[in-house]
This record gives sequence, structure tokens and C-alpha cells, in this order.
Amino acid sequence: MAKIKSAYVCNDCGADFMRWQGQCTECGAWNTISEVRMAQVNPKARRDGGYAGATAAQVVRLDQVDLQEVPRFSSGFAEFDRVLGGGIVPGSAILIGGSPGAGKSTLLLQIMCGLAAQGPALYVTGEESLQQVAMRAHRLGLPTDQLKMLAETQVETICQLAQQEKPRIMVIDSIQVMQMADIQSAPGSVSQVRESAAFLTRFAKQQGVAVIMVGHVTKDGSLAGPKVLEHCIDCSVLLDGDSDSRFRTLRGNKNRFGAVNELGVFAMTGQGMREVKNPSAIFLNRGKEDAPGSLVMVLWEGTRPLLVEIQGLVDYSALNNPRRVTVGMELNRLSMLLAVMHRHAGIQMSDQDVFVNVVGGVKVNETGADLATLLALVSSFRNKPLPMELVVFGEVGLSGEIRPVPSGQERLREAAKHGFTRAIVPLANVPKDAIPGMTVIGVTKLTEALDAL
Repeated sequence: MAKIKSAYVCNDCGADFMRWQGQCTECGAWNTISEVRMAQVNPKARRDGGYAGATAAQVVRLDQVDLQEVPRFSSGFAEFDRVLGGGIVPGSAILIGGSPGAGKSTLLLQIMCGLAAQGPALYVTGEESLQQVAMRAHRLGLPTDQLKMLAETQVETICQLAQQEKPRIMVIDSIQVMQMADIQSAPGSVSQVRESAAFLTRFAKQQGVAVIMVGHVTKDGSLAGPKVLEHCIDCSVLLDGDSDSRFRTLRGNKNRFGAVNELGVFAMTGQGMREVKNPSAIFLNRGKEDAPGSLVMVLWEGTRPLLVEIQGLVDYSALNNPRRVTVGMELNRLSMLLAVMHRHAGIQMSDQDVFVNVVGGVKVNETGADLATLLALVSSFRNKPLPMELVVFGEVGLSGEIRPVPSGQERLREAAKHGFTRAIVPLANVPKDAIPGMTVIGVTKLTEALDAL
């Protein structure tokens, strides 16, 4: 029998140690080191110029690789297919995470009930009983006569039964409660989560079954468990949404079959998750009167433009260190933009509290929101409202220049579709052919953008 050896691994950074200790010397975290038992394979001596147990492999040139299109099948939700890169790939391992109550189990149950009518599908629940899942399906009005259910946490048993049922897609809810017989640690530990995910991924590749694993998130919003969990799967998506909002955003963090910057928008209703076909409409519920500090910008999410309202509030501060608060964008980016505005536009806010909010819970990850952020702050600082029909986008450089952003013409056409008639954009993004009903002003410096207002 192969010898069993133990290693001690930090749950946060993945560092290995020879023995247990209270603090990880690599990342400085306390009580994050746990024991991981693994089988040690002793390689035998080389035989006849090769290694024992080695399998025959063939080396091919890159131009000889078959470029056949990867087959996909739809999940029944266009927004979910968009985030996955066009649909579900057979044999892929997908990890979907989210905070409690975000709607992960509800969305997957809707998907599985729809796919069960087209082919065999298996839903494995480890956290809930079969009665709880059936009650949810009945409450949502889903068809329940085709979907096969299994309440089990033993990974070997699950794969054995799945091999007999031969499903096209299988859901594991959730990976944190799965366990393997030869691992001595408790379910949810680093070793159990890692080995269970690796075993399920190998099963998906060998049997050609698409496996969707549900994962929990930590307090900072990242997926719980070891980082190797995100490396062994093919796609990692995160379902996010505020507890006081009925809208949910699905964003890809890793995708081997498509882009990772796609965004899907869903609405949580009494009949389950409903996809939002036009996300810009839900983020533009503005007031009827002009208000200082409110402006609409055009973001580019994956393969489509998205109109989002950004709000800025500038108020006098009685503190020695004025506050800088951002919701939906990076705080360091705001500090840099305020320094650029002071240096190149002569507008100083060092004695003011500055607050920036992206309406709708959208996370801004691109630089195209720089110009809109500064103009919204200037509007609040001068207490002068901006026109309701104005839309702005552009990147601001450290020397005060306005840099172009990708897909400028598509952004303008999306804004014109929603009734906007004026736009302030980088000069390089001004379209050669005029857009009907829209006046586009191209600027090259921050001072020109302020003069254009």
C-alpha cells in the first residue's frame, strides 16, 4: 500500500509546513493552518530507458490540432449562457458562488428543471433535504416530473450513481459539505474541499458530464476554500446582490471557454429568478428634476454597453482628514482623480468630504467612468445640476488628458437608443458619421470637458 503522509497547509495563502503552528509565517494569519493527508506515490526505478507506469503519448505540432467547434447546450437563460461564453460545455466543471440568500439554489433548480425535459439531469443536494427542494420547486411552479434528485454527501457514492444514471448535467449543492472516505478531516476543510472538487472534475472530464458546483463565499466576498479549488475548475462565476435589492448580477471570474468580463442581470421575484433583457433600463430610474451631482455614464460589460447613473456628493468637512467614500468603484482611483482635478483644473476639494455612489449595485471595473465621476463631483461642488439628456464617458490621465475607450460608437448608439441627446466623450471616440438626434462633443483635456458643460 502507498504510504500516507500529512502536510499542513494555510487556508489563506496555501503555504506548506512540516508541522502545525498557530500562525502562518507567510501571510501572518492566525489559526488558518490545517492538516491535509495525501497519498505518497513512490516512483520505481527507470526500466529500459523509461519510467514505470508511464503511458504512451504522442507529440503533435500546433497546426495539427483539430479546431472543431466546442459543442454547447443552452441552460434556458440567455443571461447565464452569456456569462458562460455562449452556453454550457459538456464535460466542464463550473463553480458558482454567492452570499446566503443570493439565489444560487433557486437559479440552478430552475435551470435543472428546464434541462430535465430535454435530457437526463441529476440534482445532488447535501445541505437541504429532498422535501425542502421539492417545496421550493412547487412554490416556483416548476415541472418536477423529469428531474432526478439525490440527497448524498459522499463523493464516491455520488459519482457511482451518476455513472449509472448517465446524466448530461449534474449539480452539486454544495461543495463545502461534500466528503471523501479516504480523507480523515471534517467536511468543509481544505483537504476535503480540494479533493472532492478534484474528484468531481475528473469525473466530469472522463464521463463528459457538465458538473455545476455551488460554493460559499467569505466575509470579503471571495469564494471560500483553498485557492486550488478555483484552479482545477473550468468556470468560476459569482452571483452577487444586496439584501435590500431584488436585482442580482452574475459575473465571471474565470472562464476557459469565453470572456471573463461578461455580466448577467437577474431579478428575484416570487416565481424565482427572471433574467433582465435590458439592464440599462433598471439602472436609469432617475428623478424627474435635475439634481446636482447626478450623471449617466456608459460602461462596457463584456460584449454590450451598459448605462449606469453615478452620483457624487461634495460637502464641507469639519474633520482634519476629510472622508473619501466610494460605493461601486475603487477608492484609490477616486483619490487619484481628485489630485488630477486639483492639479490641472484648479478645483481643490482637500477640505471637503467626497462621496461617490454607483446606482444599482454595479461594480465599476473600467477606466471609462473617470470623466463622468469628475463631472458629477464638480456638479455637486458647484451646486449646479447637469442636463438630464447628457451622457459622459472617457478615461482621465495623470496629465489631465482625456483618453479614448474601446467601443465608443456602440456606447453612443446605446445612449441614443435610450433618449440621450448630448454626449461628452474623448475626441478619438467621436464617430465619423453623425448619430441621428445626438450632439457629440469631443474633448482632449479635462479643462475642455469642464468648459463644454
